[in-house]
Amino acid sequence: MKIRAGFNIGYECIQPTPMLLVLNIHPSRRVDLLGEQVLMFDQPIEAFSYTDVFGNACSRIVAPPGPITISTQFEIYDDGQPDVIPESAVQHAIKDLPNDVLVFLLGSRYCDTDRLADFAWAKFSSTPLGWSRVKAICNFVHHHITFDYMKADALRTAYGGFTDRIGVCRDFAHLAIALCRCLNIPARYCTGYLGDIGVPADPNPMDFSAWFEVYLGGHWHTVDARHNTPRIGRILMATGRDATDVAMSTAFGPATLSRFEVITEEVR
Repeated sequence: MKIRAGFNIGYECIQPTPMLLVLNIHPSRRVDLLGEQVLMFDQPIEAFSYTDVFGNACSRIVAPPGPITISTQFEIYDDGQPDVIPESAVQHAIKDLPNDVLVFLLGSRYCDTDRLADFAWAKFSSTPLGWSRVKAICNFVHHHITFDYMKADALRTAYGGFTDRIGVCRDFAHLAIALCRCLNIPARYCTGYLGDIGVPADPNPMDFSAWFEVYLGGHWHTVDARHNTPRIGRILMATGRDATDVAMSTAFGPATLSRFEVITEEVR
């Protein structure tokens, strides 16, 4: 199947403002592109590409004073298959984990494991190791948090989502990631496109989506605590410890978001 995706994002700056952008698709999906995927700016701007420590394709710019719009649109091939359920994937002993996976066992800015560890062990220690435990965590998070687009809070942590019991897709991901890490399951945050393909249309405004991955059986596996069911057509943009590492933009100065439009649709 073919998917068309892209965005138009606008900012207002009061002075020249350095920015880091994580707005390209992940390098692992470039092979599926049916044309170029490039960032475009509505005025002359010099952009420098780099790869961050997590392997994400990023950009550096200095946004000029006044309004600026960043956009992209592309088409990409997708196999049209739902997320794989790794029912037989085993959980590794910590001593057997690759060195570069260990960081995804640690607490981070939004995944405050120290505040959730006691609950995690009391709630899930009796569940079977591996995928069964991950599924138990997802089932809990899916029913514990109520999705409300109007209740997004950029400062809410995993523990905040646990206590507030309301939030958006990033809150589902942060809480599930933190609980997995508490139970020695490496978990990392993912951001990307997820359109309403194969499911009823969501009445909420289209946005980038957040999900997560767990490391089991020697591989990273896609998991989605918000929808809690395999989905079709994910387009990965970036992975990291939590939302901090994959923020669509990080501005080193005042920058107001003035426009935000995301599209993701199947091309028939």
